[in-house]
Amino acid sequence: MTKQKQQRPQQQQQAKKEAAPKAPGTRSETPPRMLTTYRETIVPQLTKEFDYGNTMQVPRVSKVVVNIGIGEAKDNDKALDAAVGDVVTITGQKPQLVKARKSVAAFKLRAGQTVGIKTTLRGRRMWYFLDKLLNVALPRIRDFRGVNPDGFDGRGNYSLGLREQVVFPEIDYDKIDKLRGLEVSIVTTARNDDEARSLLTRLGMPFRKR
Repeated sequence: MTKQKQQRPQQQQQAKKEAAPKAPGTRSETPPRMLTTYRETIVPQLTKEFDYGNTMQVPRVSKVVVNIGIGEAKDNDKALDAAVGDVVTITGQKPQLVKARKSVAAFKLRAGQTVGIKTTLRGRRMWYFLDKLLNVALPRIRDFRGVNPDGFDGRGNYSLGLREQVVFPEIDYDKIDKLRGLEVSIVTTARNDDEARSLLTRLGMPFRKR
């Protein structure tokens, strides 16, 4: 049997798979808008700016971590449930519980108690969240003048804090238990802060002028 004949059943199966109608609710294969912009516009710009030898050297966003500290969770289960609900609504992903590693008598904290929640976004959810954060949430902040340009950690990662979860349009102010802040950490593959700053600026991060 020739190689061509061996491949034919696989080709027929692939053709059937592509022709079959998608199930209701199945996500489109169209990549997120921001990812398309990154691939088609930002990669060439960064390659030229930093004179990279190949596209594999171009920094990219690898993950985004969203976390909320919930000190009152040890005494109030409803606060924890409300915070989890907010994160699920904002990110579309259920967060993990963050436990205290050791006891602190001064704060009446015992090891193993829940002190916060966090969720790590990758892939499509990460890009959709970044697009929403930069183009919808941040502009909704009252008297917004840009984010802190010094939020880098020296290794190409950037963190910013938001005082209120209601800057995200999915959150209904009338249904929340309280205003609650959250932290967003953007992890990149950049070798240094300068590369990461250029990447995030081109993605639309509105850094405040010094």
